[in-house]
Amino acid sequence: MIAEFEQERTRLRAIAHRMLGSFAEADDALQDAWLRVERADTSQIENPAAWLTTVVGRVCLNMLRDRREHAFEMPDPVIETGEEPEQQAVAKDQVGLAMLIVLDSLKPDERLAFVLHDMFAVPFDDIAPLIDKTPAAARQLASRARKRVQDRPQPNVDLPAQREVVRAFLKASREGDLEGLVAVLHPDAVLRAGALEVIGGRTVAGRAALFSRYATMAAAEFAVIGGEAGFIARVDGVPFSLMAFTVRDGQIVAIHVIQDKEQLAALVP
Repeated sequence: MIAEFEQERTRLRAIAHRMLGSFAEADDALQDAWLRVERADTSQIENPAAWLTTVVGRVCLNMLRDRREHAFEMPDPVIETGEEPEQQAVAKDQVGLAMLIVLDSLKPDERLAFVLHDMFAVPFDDIAPLIDKTPAAARQLASRARKRVQDRPQPNVDLPAQREVVRAFLKASREGDLEGLVAVLHPDAVLRAGALEVIGGRTVAGRAALFSRYATMAAAEFAVIGGEAGFIARVDGVPFSLMAFTVRDGQIVAIHVIQDKEQLAALVP
């Protein structure tokens, strides 16, 4: 079965990445799955590809369920270079990132059902045992997730207005102005950074204030990320942090931080 695993590795890694949102975590999941495959009795398995999908799916589901808020080093902050955003704007297709942001908002069972069925055409009969549900319940979870993807919050179309809100956020974070941060964050704002999810404007403000420690460490460029205002920070020309902001009615409702090196390399030129 190890040979079959290696043949399926590319597809399995793609599944793990969609599930976990990080290439590094996807590789961890594949390593865990590989160890399980090595120890398992596979003599009676008739469909290796389907069975391997199940193994990887279960590992990823466990990782998602085990995620919890924990202390970690906040990403190096991004600061403006002084150029006009129109001159700094990064014009590139960020559909993949936009989808990742939405996937991160789904519950683990919803995410697994949606990713496996809608993205990799895995039948609900095969998905159901992974989440201890009936096929009908798995179908309902995927449908619910699909609706959330379709109904995801739309940012303001006025990019200059988005930029001003984000600029106010970064200025307040550099100055350690907690109330200034609270003012530009929606009361139900969400900060997502890898395994961390922080909910609530004041709670997010408390975390975001840590950006002030790094305010002079890196220059950044304004970017349009899936129609949303964002910033990309680089060190020696190599991207090391990306922040995407969802702005509605003059307030930030979501901040998504990516520091996964491989993912940044795929998203940022």
